[in-house]
Amino acid sequence: MVVLGSAYFTLTRIIKSEDTVVVPALEGKEIVYALELLTGLGLNTKVKGSEYSSDIPKHYIIFQEPDPGTELKKGRDIRVILSKGTKTVVMPNLSGISLPQARIILEENDLYLGKISYTYIKYVEKEHIITHVPYPGIRIKRDGRVDVLVSSGARPKTCQMPDLKGNSLDEAMLAIEKHNLIIGKIRTLASRDMPENTIIGQEPLFGHQVTEGSRVNLIINKVNNKGDQPDWVKPKGFGLFKYNADIGFLNTHIRVRLNSYGISMDVFNGFLRPGEEIWCLIPDQQDTTLFLYKNDELIKAKVYD
Repeated sequence: MVVLGSAYFTLTRIIKSEDTVVVPALEGKEIVYALELLTGLGLNTKVKGSEYSSDIPKHYIIFQEPDPGTELKKGRDIRVILSKGTKTVVMPNLSGISLPQARIILEENDLYLGKISYTYIKYVEKEHIITHVPYPGIRIKRDGRVDVLVSSGARPKTCQMPDLKGNSLDEAMLAIEKHNLIIGKIRTLASRDMPENTIIGQEPLFGHQVTEGSRVNLIINKVNNKGDQPDWVKPKGFGLFKYNADIGFLNTHIRVRLNSYGISMDVFNGFLRPGEEIWCLIPDQQDTTLFLYKNDELIKAKVYD
């Protein structure tokens, strides 16, 4: 009986020791390390919350329950509270870095972008930060917002809009390119006061200050509207799309839309008077599709290949 009792007591102790573990000390430990440690011991980790701490870094444990040294059965929960770090953080220096980079740095410090302002400056790369408020090195509360001033690059050059009236279309296009401008919408109207196929209207108007890269819209005098090929040389790499509005009494809403390499844009969107004609320059390249809408109804689709 003594032998049997001793054997039973020893076996019970062995089984009990296999089912229980001693809770380790977790305070001051990083949460990922603690999670791996407790998982290896067969215990679960439960995060009860988080608090600010001036002594323990962010994502480290500042409190645990049960206390270290407690014997627990495997499968039980260990409850912890994590540190959110200090209530304040030193404002990082964002000057000279890109806006996406700044967002990442601010998020790492529990800060957010506030008001974003832009200005031209040639010494700082476009979309990079010139300065910000609060300034670098100042202690600010976490979850605070930071206002930034972002560079738009060097200020674009401006020029005086040339007078294109009376010129042929090819002469007008040469003048437009000379001033680093871009040809925009081309429309036709009939006027017997000026030679056919000459410019009778332009936008922007002559004498206005325009920025390089701006679009210039033209109106060409076309008396007969026979649909002949225009007497001008179109730019290399472009095709020409023409459309004549129906004869009648009502204006027609016309929209010409391009889809090229997954990007869509309107090259014309406006009302045409009866019999009025528009010309649109179309990039002569693969994967370009033109859609023509009349009064918001698709009436034509053309693939340029």
